[in-house]
Amino acid sequence: MYATGGGTGEFAGRFSHYRDFYVKFDDLYFSKLGFGTFKKEPYRDENYLFSFKEALKVAIRGGINVVDTAINYRYQESEKEIGAALEELFSEGRARREEIIVASKGGFIPLEFPFPKNPYEWIEENIIKSALAKACDIELDQHCMSLEFLRASCEKSLQNLGLESIDIYFLHNPETELKTLGQERFYEKIREIFALFEELVSEGKIRKYGICVWNALIYDESNDEHINLQRVYDAACEVGGEGHHFKYIQTPFNIAKTAAAVSKNQKMKDGSYLTLLQAAKSLKLGVIGSSSLLQMHLFQKSFKPEIGFLLDESMTLKSDIQLALQFVRSTRGVISSLFSSKESSHVRDNLEVAKIAAASVQKYNLLYRL
Repeated sequence: MYATGGGTGEFAGRFSHYRDFYVKFDDLYFSKLGFGTFKKEPYRDENYLFSFKEALKVAIRGGINVVDTAINYRYQESEKEIGAALEELFSEGRARREEIIVASKGGFIPLEFPFPKNPYEWIEENIIKSALAKACDIELDQHCMSLEFLRASCEKSLQNLGLESIDIYFLHNPETELKTLGQERFYEKIREIFALFEELVSEGKIRKYGICVWNALIYDESNDEHINLQRVYDAACEVGGEGHHFKYIQTPFNIAKTAAAVSKNQKMKDGSYLTLLQAAKSLKLGVIGSSSLLQMHLFQKSFKPEIGFLLDESMTLKSDIQLALQFVRSTRGVISSLFSSKESSHVRDNLEVAKIAAASVQKYNLLYRL
């Protein structure tokens, strides 16, 4: 079971009163806002004493059908909470598997909760002695791209989520190892990993795949962690042919971090330079925006009144958080933008954005001049 065009279309149809809130890509209907399950400061115990489960259920019942996670988020707890929430919703008849687009990621060493007394011993026992990787395959004691490790991570994610198949599986922050590997070996490694991902597709364990990065796709070419999207796409074509399943990228995008839309840093095959959003469109890749609220750092001071005027002509949104989400849902070229919340009331507040129209192209573009 997995997300389908018919299932996601029926889901969107139940929320026909929402305005410009669903977009079709790769035959699936995506809610313009997605539910993320990342929590910063991973070593703080309080990050594990709460659950995303109830907030996620409110999000799905409220019209959000994009759910994003990673095996390492909160040491596997986020995936397990998603699995529990989905199981309850499915058993209650409040949602069906075919309606929900689930994305997860592999690349970081997940450890597990409760946090092991000695994480190095955990890595030795669970990764090295299990022949999932050699010590030299592990970067900074936290990241690994050995094929055995990535396969095992995907299969563990399926177990945590309680799913037969993951709709979008991301290679998580591959730029972590770019400087160590060097440019040429890095792209060779991408080809090897994509060949594995194509195998996982053929086995039914994932449906489509992509890469999830932090700044790697928006950095200038001179940066050691810059990733060229054309070369990544070409790697997928080499291993999967025209029918390859590399279809998505995930990158930060918010009202303060707009490089994906304005910085022409991506060199294409013809030698031209495009913004990341333009390059993704040219290559027919879906863009999922992360860090829509910049981990709440957007709100150190109040937004200018002009921002509210340009984003919300109805004047119904009450907070800068809602305006920040209105900005990302109004962005052309981003199919879904993620936010995270453990509070059901905050999810309901955020869903108020779906009740108004997206900002017009003309007014949206004026925001870049403020």
